[in-house]
Amino acid sequence: MANPNEILQKYWGYSAFRTPQLDIINSVLEKKDCVVLLPTGGGKSICFQVPTLLLNGVCIVISPLIALMQDQVHSLTKIGIKAIALNSQFSQDELIQVFDNIQFGNIKFLFLSPEKLQSVFIQEKIKQLNVSLVAIDEAHCISEWGHDFRPSYLKLDILKELTNNATCIALTATATEKVLADIKDNLNLSNPKLYKKSYFRNNLIFSVVKTDNIYNRLLTILAKITGSCIVYAASRRETKEVAQLLQRNQIKASYYHGGLSVEEKQQSYTKWMNNISTVMVATNAFGMGIDKSDVRAVIHINTPNSIENFIQESGRAGRDGETAHSIILSSEFNIHNAQTILKNSIASIQFLKIIYSNLNQYYRIAKGEKPLEEFEFNLQDFCSHYKTNLIQTYNAIKILERESILEIDENYRKKSTLKIVISNKQAIHYTQKTSIKSDLLKLILRSYGGIFDNEISINESFLSKKMAKPRNEIIQLLNALNKENIVAYNYQNVASKLTFLVPREDNYTIQHISKRVQQQNELKVKKLEASISYITQTKKCRNEILLAYFGEKLSAPCGKCDNCKNQLNTKVDIKNINLSILNLLKGNDYSSFEISEKLNISKNDTLNSLKVLLEKNKITITSQNKFKLNS
Repeated sequence: MANPNEILQKYWGYSAFRTPQLDIINSVLEKKDCVVLLPTGGGKSICFQVPTLLLNGVCIVISPLIALMQDQVHSLTKIGIKAIALNSQFSQDELIQVFDNIQFGNIKFLFLSPEKLQSVFIQEKIKQLNVSLVAIDEAHCISEWGHDFRPSYLKLDILKELTNNATCIALTATATEKVLADIKDNLNLSNPKLYKKSYFRNNLIFSVVKTDNIYNRLLTILAKITGSCIVYAASRRETKEVAQLLQRNQIKASYYHGGLSVEEKQQSYTKWMNNISTVMVATNAFGMGIDKSDVRAVIHINTPNSIENFIQESGRAGRDGETAHSIILSSEFNIHNAQTILKNSIASIQFLKIIYSNLNQYYRIAKGEKPLEEFEFNLQDFCSHYKTNLIQTYNAIKILERESILEIDENYRKKSTLKIVISNKQAIHYTQKTSIKSDLLKLILRSYGGIFDNEISINESFLSKKMAKPRNEIIQLLNALNKENIVAYNYQNVASKLTFLVPREDNYTIQHISKRVQQQNELKVKKLEASISYITQTKKCRNEILLAYFGEKLSAPCGKCDNCKNQLNTKVDIKNINLSILNLLKGNDYSSFEISEKLNISKNDTLNSLKVLLEKNKITITSQNKFKLNS
């Protein structure tokens, strides 16, 4: 029989485990329940994948995200290990076939969501399997104090009954002491062993840079860093804009967000992985399955919404053990903006009632009825119909999903396509006419490349916004162009699939979950406050702040973060700053802001030095408000 090291070498090509992977694997092989807390990059998946390949039976993996499941299935399949993930696309007949394949086709891993587990049909099918191990991924979701709490995780203790008391391993990258205690209690684990690796990374240097010009400072920092970087932005639009800014300044950059197509994501990811792009500008949708060891810096250009997310994203730097940086670029505007966005995005109980009522109205569901069919759902159309805030509405729907009131499959996507079937010359001639249709064609030509040669996916809502016309009118205009044989237009309703899981009971349905929703809303505010507190702290060691949040203590300040360095250099060397400014001004004239940015000196220290140099008549101010050397 093979041993863990042989399995590791055979499938993953590694010669040795990281600490404490082998101890965890041996505990699982000894049929001991485990709770595993390994920070980002610690190799959690190996801890349940290796023992499964040594045990006789299948491993059931519970995961909260479809994308995460698909990523893990893809990774396992790629190295020759059979795995499958259940999603809403499977019919009951297909599910029967899937479970037959698991029983008789040597499939070793079955991935499913906690919500999918609640199906009586799936529960009966699991009883027929030989389950050797149950792995609960993202286990912090089981705690009401966790940052991604999912009530459906509270029902996972049924797995003990369904799997004849199979060994259980619960894994997470971020959990406070309170959350760890909840994981042990709520999963009903049998005297579990806790494996907890410190969040402290000796090679990772934390710093916060306060600046009034985030993008200029970003350019300055990236110019000094040799190697691969990740820049985290708050919105999809910002990822593209920042990537374009970097490209204009001769920095090779790609961007990544949840709204890109699979092909676009893969292209962007591959460029960055192969170092064709030095910088990846991304939303927090970028992170799952990243295994790039040589990331030299992770830079946040907006205020992280929680310490948990921040530590997880920062942990993607320096996995090779070499020096790496985690930097937050901050300003008073950024902090205020984060607070405003959170306030405007939180769905109150009253708003939740409105959205739930609107959904039932939208699909004409009677009181007491629970429809059996799935509905196509377009968020933008829904918000436009009821005139509700898009982000707030989306968050309300995600709460209803989290509370198992409905299910939304966002991977179900249909996109309209368009191809211009007349010649380039004819199209230009058509755009010279004075009509709304010609204006629309002109916009299409400007917005989509290759549209004469191929059917291109288009977004009617984007065209609607640019034309300042209702989306329905844009669709009518495109259909008119189609009838005139100007374009070949294939309309599809960009939609998710929506399924109602409980009968319509209006206020009672929401009241039933109101206490928990209110608690989660308050928790979001507290988590942002903790993040802001970390950013605005100027004296205490950054590592001490982060570790204390997770219940750890550092024996002494790290000596490397910006606060530690500032404490060591409390007495500013005015002479050296004066000399640096004089040397800089030998080459050109600069404003105080430019001097501060170029020399990486605080605004106050720069102004103090400039005042001294002016008094000593070493420099003067030009008519353009710049400083220059006196001759």
